[in-house]
Amino acid sequence: MSSRASTLVAADLGRPRVMGVVNVTPDSFSDGGRFMATDAAIAHGLALLDLGADLIDVGGESTRPGATRPVVSEELDRVVPVIAALAEAGAAISVDTMRAEVAQAAVDAGALVVNDVSGGLADPRILDVVASADVAYVLMHWRAHSTEMQEHTSYAAGVVAGVRAELSSRVDEALARGVDPTRLVLDPGLGFSKTYAQNWDLVRHLDQVTVGSLPILVGASRKSFLGHLLADDAGPRPVPQREFAHNALITLLAHHGVWGLRVHDVRACRDALAVVTQWQDGTEP
Repeated sequence: MSSRASTLVAADLGRPRVMGVVNVTPDSFSDGGRFMATDAAIAHGLALLDLGADLIDVGGESTRPGATRPVVSEELDRVVPVIAALAEAGAAISVDTMRAEVAQAAVDAGALVVNDVSGGLADPRILDVVASADVAYVLMHWRAHSTEMQEHTSYAAGVVAGVRAELSSRVDEALARGVDPTRLVLDPGLGFSKTYAQNWDLVRHLDQVTVGSLPILVGASRKSFLGHLLADDAGPRPVPQREFAHNALITLLAHHGVWGLRVHDVRACRDALAVVTQWQDGTEP
């Protein structure tokens, strides 16, 4: 019999899953500080559910370029009450963390997914947490922490081949540590140790990035490569004004069959997916 995590990964929704973002941080690039209070974060998560999110991704550490890390106790205090309340309300919760302690506490509070931007490199013990629990694991391509990640953008064989090779190595490590392959999802890590051009190379060649038939989650929402695309004489387009470009990208990603989309604006994403669904097969959104 399939585990709940395997079912969560394998279930066919007829469209990509929508992962709504709840940043319980003071410094996230998109909405840092807006949902620092526990009650505000819970309310935001519930609002994203009402707008059509399939998963709520709760994170207590900003991974924007240059961000400094909170101590473990601070990250726990930020995310665990929010996860517990949203899980109690029936939400499918993903915890966005690189730390084994936080992952374990989140699972104990009801999280069904561990979304690890470091792919187990920042804290290898997180693989043991995932292996021993019935949760899905999002394994992202990553090379270094936020304070130095943009110093690591050189890929000898090109970014597509490099990302695939490094993801493959991390998958091998996860499997060796006992992680069930039916619970694995890969993320190419847009914006993490990638230049503007490299991000676009990955987007164009996602079919060459995945390892075997593992599903792909893409987090492009409001990221800097969209801001640079839309730049004018005043500089890159500000973060709140990148959503239209992101929605255009969503339609392309959905058409090419990605497993999930990590987004800030759930309503806009669901609207874009409704258009893709109707265009592809004529079914009701």
